[in-house]
Amino acid sequence: MKLIIGLGNPGAQYEQTRHNVGFHVVDKLATKLGWKWSEQRNRAILASGNIGPEKVVLVKPITYMNNSGESVGPLVHWYKVQPEDILVILDDLDLPVGKVRLKSNGSSGGHNGLDNIIRHLHTNQIPRLRIGIGRPTNSRMETINYVLSIPPADERISLATGEDNAVEVIPLIINQGVAIAMNQINADPEAQRQAEEKRRLQKERREQERVRREVERRRRAEQNEVEGQSPSLLIDEVGADTGKNAE
Repeated sequence: MKLIIGLGNPGAQYEQTRHNVGFHVVDKLATKLGWKWSEQRNRAILASGNIGPEKVVLVKPITYMNNSGESVGPLVHWYKVQPEDILVILDDLDLPVGKVRLKSNGSSGGHNGLDNIIRHLHTNQIPRLRIGIGRPTNSRMETINYVLSIPPADERISLATGEDNAVEVIPLIINQGVAIAMNQINADPEAQRQAEEKRRLQKERREQERVRREVERRRRAEQNEVEGQSPSLLIDEVGADTGKNAE
């Protein structure tokens, strides 16, 4: 069993804010899978079903962000899952808008919701899927005001793309595990392109070297064949050719 926990704040006034991308992702995933938010337990709204053979429960804590652990802790106990069976989905100030990153453990990075979960579970060995919201361009803007504000239209497009990408990779994380999924999700596209180009050039060089060696082998074989013929045989061949030409 896996718990997929989207972090956010309940209430219409917070619905479209940057801080609610965790809610957005699990909402989109539930819609895609056709799951209904039909259950409440331990101050959380739940939707559940199966992804492949794995039983999965989607969780939206309604404790408000800073008290997320007050909901997650009892749910972990109720479902008897281990911290590694949890995936927390949250916003991240230190990632560019819409960038998605998967991490298997570590500190909260200053995120109050994740920090509260870590404190309630007494471990930081909690996988988390982070969606970048960037930092305010206005250096005077307080972080709390930034995360609780609604992004402008162009930024909403990038943020929605990041949320959609997060939805797409969650089945990969569940089916293949965090370690394998990290290699695919966290790969830099430009680094991947450069690596593929390097592999292509290496393959071309190997093929060119193979062709060169094959040409050299044939040349030597032909040379050895000529050198291996006896003088009389060469004379007979010349004579035969001369006779044919005379005719």
